[in-house]
Amino acid sequence: MQQQANAFAKSASRRSILRAGLVGPGLIGAGLLTNALPSRSFARDTELTEGDIAILRFLCALEIIETDLWQQYNELGGIPDAEVPGGSGSSLYQGALNNIDNDMSQYIHDNTDDEFSHFTFLNAYLESKNAAPVNLDKFRTLPSSRATGAQQIGRLTNLMLLTIDTSWWTRYRSSTLNPDFGDTFAQAVPGLSNGQFPAIPRSDADLQPTNHIQAIANTAAFHFGTIEQGGSSLYPSLAQRVSNVEVLRILLSIGPTETMHFQVWHDKAGNAKPITDPTNGLTFPNLGVAGISEDLQANLIMPEPTIFLNRRFPPCSIIRPTETKGAAMGAVRALSADGLFIGQSPGFFTLLHQLANEADEARREV
Repeated sequence: MQQQANAFAKSASRRSILRAGLVGPGLIGAGLLTNALPSRSFARDTELTEGDIAILRFLCALEIIETDLWQQYNELGGIPDAEVPGGSGSSLYQGALNNIDNDMSQYIHDNTDDEFSHFTFLNAYLESKNAAPVNLDKFRTLPSSRATGAQQIGRLTNLMLLTIDTSWWTRYRSSTLNPDFGDTFAQAVPGLSNGQFPAIPRSDADLQPTNHIQAIANTAAFHFGTIEQGGSSLYPSLAQRVSNVEVLRILLSIGPTETMHFQVWHDKAGNAKPITDPTNGLTFPNLGVAGISEDLQANLIMPEPTIFLNRRFPPCSIIRPTETKGAAMGAVRALSADGLFIGQSPGFFTLLHQLANEADEARREV
């Protein structure tokens, strides 16, 4: 009886602790594992390697660049407010975006807010480790849109002469191909890869005719997906090169938010209106039409299982690409080909290439 009473007392005591919120079952389990399985692989390293710092600085630079372009989208098409300040909106551009989805402006706002948080965190973390933060302010020299609603400030990126690669659309629908194997993919909107097009109104003159401003909004919708699928691949690609477990945690925590962004924009791009821009002939196909090829079908937004690591393995639903070799420089080349940096100075490209090369030279030290 006394043993039963003691056991009951111990059980009650434990339950009272759990109810008090001092210890959770998961925490108890984690504590047992920590005590039972001491391992260097779970240790929190105190020092960052040069490679870790290089990767963080490169990612910070890209997040600053992303923030710059998303801020331009938010000023005209999103929701400028105290959380994401700057600009006052363009009602006709917002209307064209919301023709694609009623929540486009809200999503633009939230994506912008996320990118701000990424680069400010990465810079703060670098400084906490006595590493140099990233500052690209001296390269904010590109002109703003002249449309009503845009701030007249210097920019890092150019959203008015874009050449957009939409092959990610067919890449994520393929069950037999993977860019990590050297495979290439068809464009979802061929016209966007064969010219230079605005994704924001360049001035109030771009607000008419109706199909012209709608084409600009459609262009933006596909550009959103193009940008965010790049981040979805870049973080896991570079995570394979980090040494410090805390840096790995950072990449594994930020990277999936890029994938969440991509999934939203992937879905919304499929709603782009099937129109032809009367000013330049840019045509958007109807990706939602019945009977369309599965490589283009709008509602197939989940990553189709495909080859991974080796063709002898069964297909697997994955982010692709995730090849780590040359990943940073590959990202720079893709952004440059996009037209984002048209008008930038040689010094900008020198710095960006230097940061990318240093990130690509990082090696995992175990």
